Amino acid sequence: MAEEASMRVGILETGEVAEDLRAVHGDYPAMFARLLRSVDPSLELATVSVVRGEMPEAPGQFDGWIVTGSRHGVYDDLPWIDPLKDFLRACLAEGVPVVGICFGHQILAEATGGRAAKSDLGWGVGVLDYEVCRRPSWLSDLPDRFAVRAIHQDQVTALPDEATVLAASAFCPYAALAYGDPERPRAISLQPHPEFDAAFLDDLLAARAGVVVPEQLAAEARASLVRPVDDTAWARLIVAYLRNAIGEAARETAPR
Repeated sequence: MAEEASMRVGILETGEVAEDLRAVHGDYPAMFARLLRSVDPSLELATVSVVRGEMPEAPGQFDGWIVTGSRHGVYDDLPWIDPLKDFLRACLAEGVPVVGICFGHQILAEATGGRAAKSDLGWGVGVLDYEVCRRPSWLSDLPDRFAVRAIHQDQVTALPDEATVLAASAFCPYAALAYGDPERPRAISLQPHPEFDAAFLDDLLAARAGVVVPEQLAAEARASLVRPVDDTAWARLIVAYLRNAIGEAARETAPR
């Protein structure tokens, strides 16, 4: 059987891990590398640190893109926010697939006419449950009810016209989205964090308890981290989505 071609994926780093946590757990691109290479060791991954002032050269610089989480909000007055929105719109227009996680989920929605803001419901932290509410064929291996680690107060509050809700919860009604045709989406995004392992989120919550996240809520979230999660299913789904979308784009542009 022929080996699949190597896939080059750019990671758009939109947030930085605190130095003490980074020394133990790595930065966000390292977390994505661990997650995705656990299901596809052949992946070629490179980081473009948008949060540090870098910007990608063009949508086609890599085969596909991942947008990380961030402590920043999509509504913050930062010099890289609007250029990143422009870049994401260019990716969708040129057929270069994008996967957004947490902040990446929110900024994809903002870039395409939706809205993200602080939720009136407050923080969503710990291992949280979601229900699949639309199942295109490429989502077939995800359980009807799945669990992923999360930490967020912001979420998508208004859906872009071209987006389809794939998964939801009572707390987060737009938890996973597909952009364009749900069977062949131009981008997908997810609010919780399949790239966060339990040890990192536990340390993060310990650092933020009583400072950013209410102390009792942080304690309950830390207790939930013993629960199993569906990170591997999401890793396989993300890699398969990117590979299929890249293949589809190549077929569409191939000489006939």
